[in-house]
Formats: sequence, structure tokens, C-alpha cells
Amino acid sequence: MSPLISPGELAAGIAAGTVLVVDCRKELSNPNSGQQAYREAHIPGAWYADLDRDLSNLGKTGQGRHPLPDEAAFSKTLAGWGLTPELCVVAYDDAGGAMAAARLWWLLRLGGISNARVLDGGWSAWLHEGLPVDASLPQPRVGSVSIKFDPAQMVDFDALGEGLARNTICLLDARGAARFRGEVEPLDAVAGHVPGARNRPFSDNLDTRSRFKPAEVLAADFKQAIAGCSPDSVVHMCGSGVTACHNLLAMEHAGLTGSRLFAPSWSGWISDPTRPVAGPDPA
Repeated sequence: MSPLISPGELAAGIAAGTVLVVDCRKELSNPNSGQQAYREAHIPGAWYADLDRDLSNLGKTGQGRHPLPDEAAFSKTLAGWGLTPELCVVAYDDAGGAMAAARLWWLLRLGGISNARVLDGGWSAWLHEGLPVDASLPQPRVGSVSIKFDPAQMVDFDALGEGLARNTICLLDARGAARFRGEVEPLDAVAGHVPGARNRPFSDNLDTRSRFKPAEVLAADFKQAIAGCSPDSVVHMCGSGVTACHNLLAMEHAGLTGSRLFAPSWSGWISDPTRPVAGPDPA
């Protein structure tokens, strides 16, 4: 099953009662913007997932700006949405999946829930198709969900350092080129990148309508980006482990499976001043 779903497919799933829809809209510069937009209008029946509250645990230190949520808290969130095994979770946002639909999709996979997809084109694609919207809020549910995160899908600090030293990891950074080179840094205290990383901006996954490029196009792009490496040696990172999920999703969409995530990403890497930093790079 493709990790992406079209607006028409989602509308059919809603009508059939086979999907659980989650609105993940978020602007980092305006933390309340996503929930405000959700309350004004959303896909009918959709729940809201806040990146900071539901898809992260901001109480953790040394793990970047968006540390992973605890398993128990994430399980409680999923139960409150009424998740059951027969439902497909469909996440959407208004940033082509990058903020933060792909993050939810990856967290579900991390927790062993493979029946999850991202709405291709997100909120704007839904509106473009003239499909209905709603402002009513779904009623809280009482369910029982218990997930365990799969450590094999993640890489920690030690494993990343060892893999880079042994050249067994191909580290892809999803941030924009200027941030990667260290020319600008709007969010974190230190500019630059992890030595040995390659740059593959997540924005390159999308076309002019903020929809994912065809699978064969993405496959060619990523094969060039990871030249000399196998897909299962790829580890994704970004600023805080959010847009990195977009690159991971794009690779899965392209049929390049098995890549992993360095969730702390750049903001976690620089939390220890003894870790090396590369950049700025005038090239």
C-alpha cells in the first residue's frame, strides 16, 4: 500500500467509515496557528494532533527541539481518537506533509501501526477538489491502545557516530541548502551540519502544487543523493526530527525502503558542545 492517499480515496474512506483522519497543521513561528485553523474548518471527522503536545515530549532534554513522545502518552492519544485495528489513519497538513503529517505517519510506523497514510497535497488538495469541510469537533472516545516503539527504525547518538566513522551510514539532512551549509540558522543556536552528512532538502520531494513528485522521479533523485549507498543504510535528519520524516516517506513512496531516522537531529546534535560541527561551507 502506498504511504500516500489522494483526496478522492480519502473521501471514499470517510464515507465507508474505514479511516481515522488526523489534522496535523502547524506553523513553527505561530504555535497556536494549526489548532486555530482546525477549529475554523477541517476535513469532516478529523481529530487534531499538535506537534508539540501530541507528537513530541518537550520535557525531555538533549534530544532536540521535538523529542519523541513517550510510548504511554502516545498510546493514550491514539486511544482518545478511537483508533482500532481495522481503521487506516490518514494524516494531513497544509505544508505538503512536512508539518507535521509525515511525523505522525512515521510515529505510527515506529509504534507498529502500518495502516497509515498521508494525504497527498494535504488541506489545499482537499479544498481544490471541492470536498466538504466541517468545524464541529469529534467527541472524545475511550479506547485501549498500547504501542511500543521499534528501536530498529531509529539511530541514537552513539550509533550515528559509529556508523559515520565506519562509513556504514549515509546521513541525509532534510534542511534547506543554506541552513545545511551554515550560512543562515533561524532556529538553532549553532549553524552548520553534522560532518559527513549529505544535503537533500525535503522541499525537493514536492511539485508546484505541494504534492509529491511521481515515485519514479523521486527514486531517481534519491538514488543520486545516496549514490554509493543502499537505501537501508540511509539515516534521515533535519532540524528537529520533523521534516526528516518527509524524506523518509518520500523514499518509501519511491520504493526505496528501510531507511531510518536520527530523531534528535541537528538541534539534538548541538546540545553537546563537544560534538563536531561542519560549516559554514562557502561552496
